[in-house]
This record gives sequence, C-alpha cells and structure tokens, in this order.
Amino acid sequence: MMMKDRWIALYVENDVGVLAKISGLFAGKAYNLNSLTVGTTEDEGVSRMTIASTCDDLTFEQIKKQLNRMVEVIKVMDLTDTPIHMKEVMFAKVKKCSETDKAEVFRIAEVFSVQVVDIGTDSMLLECMLTERRNNELIRLLKARFSAVEIVRGGGVAIESISTSCR
Repeated sequence: MMMKDRWIALYVENDVGVLAKISGLFAGKAYNLNSLTVGTTEDEGVSRMTIASTCDDLTFEQIKKQLNRMVEVIKVMDLTDTPIHMKEVMFAKVKKCSETDKAEVFRIAEVFSVQVVDIGTDSMLLECMLTERRNNELIRLLKARFSAVEIVRGGGVAIESISTSCR
C-alpha cells in the first residue's frame, strides 16, 4: 500500500482528557502521528485539532472511522485533498555566531520573510511561520551554513481555503 501525507481537522469538546484520548488512539493502534496541534475556537467549549499523519488509504479510513466514533469528537474533516492554508510555527536558534555569521543570518531571515526576535553576543533567534516545506528548506540552509543550530517546531495549523488556492 502507498504511504501518503494526510491531514485531518477535528472539532472536539474542550474538556479535560480529550487530547489524551485522541493521541492514545494513535498510540494504541500504532498509527504514525507526525504532528498534532490544538487550540480553542471562537466557541470556548470547542477546540480544533489539526493532525498530520503518514499512512496508507486503509489505515487512514480506519483512523477517520475511529475518530468519528469518539463521543467527544463533534466533527472530522479530511483536509488531505482540500485546498487549505497551512502554517507551522518554528523557532531556529543559530549559536556560535561571528559578526559575519550574524549578517548572514539577517540576510537569510529577510529572504525567508522570518523575524529575528532575539540576539545575543554569539547567537540569534529566528521566529518562523512558514509552510512545513519552507521550514524544512530553512533548516537545511541553516545547518549547511552554521555549525550550531537548534530547532523547535510546533505542528501545522490549517484552515480550508476560501478561494481555490492550495498548500
């Protein structure tokens, strides 16, 4: 079976233990969970989760069915083939920087349209809100140019497109 990147958005009750139950579903069935982000919506009693997973068609159908059976799940949306806008939060710390290195980090930040949010005597911190692909490209470039790079990533957050533009 062909493995494919998949995205699901869930509306769930904003109650204690819901996140644990959903992540437990993935762990218990040995499903691959690439990322999971969660936050409240305009309704404080409802949270929206964005889940990224890599799996085959059969496994993905099982995941959706099992999520739909959970009492706390209000709605399951398969975003895999839907036009969406998706961004991922990432922080990149470049350490052991010379003054020349710092100038290069500023140039890279400008090209990638990311913010330099902190700077020290020998390090810089970038705040990025890019697509997963763009964040991957930035990481590869930083690691190729600098000896000490620390990365912290959050999962992707997605919303359906209003127009027809895609990821």
